[in-house]
Amino acid sequence: MISAIIPAAGSSQRINAGINKQFLSIAGQPVLTRTLLSLKGNVDEYIIVCRQGEEEYCRNAIGDVLQDYQLIPGGASRQDSVYAGLTSAQGDYVLIHDGSRPLASPALIRRVIEAARVYGAAIPALPLTDTIKEVSEGMVQATLDRTRLQAVQTPQVFQRDLLLAAYDHVGTKRQHATDDAFIFEALGQPIRVVPGEATNLKITHPQDILRATQIIGETIRTGIGYDVHQLVPGRKLILGGEDVPFSKGLLGHSDADVLIHAIIDALLGAAGLGDIGLHFPDTDPAWAGADSCQLLSQVKDLLAENHIGIINIDAVVIAQQPKIAPFIPKMQRNIAASAGVDIGRINIKATTTEGLGFVGQGEGIAAQSVCTVAVIGNGGKER
Repeated sequence: MISAIIPAAGSSQRINAGINKQFLSIAGQPVLTRTLLSLKGNVDEYIIVCRQGEEEYCRNAIGDVLQDYQLIPGGASRQDSVYAGLTSAQGDYVLIHDGSRPLASPALIRRVIEAARVYGAAIPALPLTDTIKEVSEGMVQATLDRTRLQAVQTPQVFQRDLLLAAYDHVGTKRQHATDDAFIFEALGQPIRVVPGEATNLKITHPQDILRATQIIGETIRTGIGYDVHQLVPGRKLILGGEDVPFSKGLLGHSDADVLIHAIIDALLGAAGLGDIGLHFPDTDPAWAGADSCQLLSQVKDLLAENHIGIINIDAVVIAQQPKIAPFIPKMQRNIAASAGVDIGRINIKATTTEGLGFVGQGEGIAAQSVCTVAVIGNGGKER
């Protein structure tokens, strides 16, 4: 029996994304989700070590990938978290794999497991290609022999009893270890090294997200959208799905939500799927008075059918009156809900034209949007 311990309790300080890196999205799925999917079929027990307060994030990332698993709190350091998982594991062997390594192939995982069954412990590693120098205070101290050095990855697999004995042997010194093999070495036990994978990267810095999406085969596309509607009496002013109090509203076949219409056009443009008039023509009575948030939701579904995920939505409302800023947080929540993305991916701004033009004269309101999407694999309409 093989127990998988997935440390996912780090603080992710280096990536500086405002959220634990395990929950960032790669090709429409959280990093942790992809990590778990890579392990499926090769292990018997799953133990996810979670940072306190992030349990719900973990459960959402796990979703229906796993039906049976343990979710336990992490410790002060990575090795404390692994030890917590180790004491809960039931397997004869334990596989320890960083929650932030989403691209390990099934072949790599099997390779490490098979070697561990023979040698008692196994780790994947890659030979170094760059010259390695020892540096102190910005000055070179020595050049190391790179032929004897390798960069170590996870998953790392060990006989459970031996690794537990190693952790007990080093005691609190484990907090200074950088991987589990380092601790295992303290027992003087052999560790087999098997070939790692260059694509088995660890998400550490922001650029790693882009690199991972490129490895998966995700193409980034950007679209722009623009819309304008006339202000008239006797209509509600709907912007970003929000009813904004004003003496006039926007004239249009639907609810005339100029902001969401610009966003829809930008998304469709990025996806290569035409424009809002193609999908929701103003000659079709089905869209008379339509809620533009619902139209955006339909566009989100259309993108998903074409294997396209929304990365970012940025938009600006151009209006002389009324003041839009107080309503922006609610608009962002409405748009995030309709687009099916985290609110952190939505940015709405407001500006005036300093009294110039039809907007400055209060005759209408305009909106512009730039949206970025990701086309996963071979999905999306070819250009």
